[in-house]
Amino acid sequence: MSTGTTASTASAAAGAGKILRTGWQLNPSSTVPPFEQLRTRILDLAASGKLAVGARLPPVRVLAGELGVATNTVARAYRELELAGIVATHGRAGTVIAAGGDQPLAQVASAAAEYAAVVHSQGIPLAKALDLVRAAVERSGGT
Repeated sequence: MSTGTTASTASAAAGAGKILRTGWQLNPSSTVPPFEQLRTRILDLAASGKLAVGARLPPVRVLAGELGVATNTVARAYRELELAGIVATHGRAGTVIAAGGDQPLAQVASAAAEYAAVVHSQGIPLAKALDLVRAAVERSGGT
């Protein structure tokens, strides 16, 4: 496992976490349950493109700590978004935005997340991994 890859993965999740929290916080006095407030926030950001397809969300425990809620609150929001096809969970690779209403793009993002997990597990440098993708897309007639 390469430290650079781990740092960039953590950085990507931190970036999504910052986007989630910028100008927003849970409203404890709301009649809307906290998991639903979080679910709606992520859904709105995905639909607007502010959280792009493939953006990695913070781990459940990290986001729960930052928001001051139980881990089950964040886990339920993620689970409901996954059932709706908005996020995809890839085990240790994390939870990523899978769709913002764009199914073909969501399918590509899912494949990219799987590829990233293989690249990471094999210790392939990012530049080399991107070169391999570029070559594969060009061979298949893509742009």
